[in-house]
Amino acid sequence: MRAFILVTSIVLFLTGCSAKIEDYQADTPKLHLDEYFVGDIVAYGMVQDRSGKVTQRFRADIVGTWEGNQGELDEVFYWDDGREQTRVWRITKTGANSYEGTAGDVVGVAKGTTAGNALHWVYQLEVPFRDDTISVTLDDWMYLLDEDRLVNRTEMRKFGFRVGEITIYMEKK
Repeated sequence: MRAFILVTSIVLFLTGCSAKIEDYQADTPKLHLDEYFVGDIVAYGMVQDRSGKVTQRFRADIVGTWEGNQGELDEVFYWDDGREQTRVWRITKTGANSYEGTAGDVVGVAKGTTAGNALHWVYQLEVPFRDDTISVTLDDWMYLLDEDRLVNRTEMRKFGFRVGEITIYMEKK
């Protein structure tokens, strides 16, 4: 019984310490996806495994367009091993601060909410693994630094366990 109480206390403590999107409500500049993701953006990033070791680096060229509540992000990734990868996000603004998105390698629908300078975006992504692909859950947090710069930190999970992290710096051209 003591072990159960200890484990329950630890889980409650850890989940109680998690950031919530509402924590950023007063932070500026305000992030509006339909304003930031318009035009040409260059991104630089890295992927780390669960131990924190950098396993991949990349550059991405992003072209964003918006019409009304519909947006599209056309992304081309240039990986450090020479691979090129394309992803096209189709994003719908579903409310004042809520968004949904789809892409070819996204399982189902991504869902996100903005508050202040932040976006919390959660989805499942099919990623290459050995000679196949696996589905991992991505928990994205994007923070607008100023009108031209944004930082994205992503935690990757599989079966609820943290398997890696992605860090991306984006800048409008």
